[in-house]
Amino acid sequence: MFIYLSKKIAIPNHINLKCVSWNKDQGFIACGGDDGLLRVVKLDSQTDDARLKGLAAPSNLSMNQGLDGHSGAVQVVTWNEQYEKLTTSDQNGLIIVWMLYKGAWYEEMINNRNKSVVRSMSWNADGQKICIVYEDGAVIVGSVDVLLIVCLLIGSRIWSYSPIQPATSWSCAEIHFE
Repeated sequence: MFIYLSKKIAIPNHINLKCVSWNKDQGFIACGGDDGLLRVVKLDSQTDDARLKGLAAPSNLSMNQGLDGHSGAVQVVTWNEQYEKLTTSDQNGLIIVWMLYKGAWYEEMINNRNKSVVRSMSWNADGQKICIVYEDGAVIVGSVDVLLIVCLLIGSRIWSYSPIQPATSWSCAEIHFE
């Protein structure tokens, strides 16, 4: 089976895009670019009746929200689909974790190492750990601790190392540097 998606999304003032990431579980697309541009759009989902009849999916956006918080070019965006979080980083090294609350995205946590720029970030499959690779070669693995009483995510560093590595991805039980 092949799927083709075609939807034009207007970017204000012809700002250059630096990164795009798709949350396939919830249908969100995050776009980051120059001048702190960060937009999250959501594609309307197809109804069960349309699916059964084989009709094309509607092309409307149910969300088109600009997120404010970055001042430099947004260079990395990654989704934590299990916890419905968006993690972004800009050219100044600022990392922001965004959460969806009552249909809108809000800042949940801000972190700035103040030493280097993030080159890659990746959440593992169960959404419990994030690996962050910096331009200066530092690698940090953080964990997410879930407090069920207040439903907050509190991050903590569980490992760090300083090799020169440009990108990262997760496998079932270990981290792979590419």
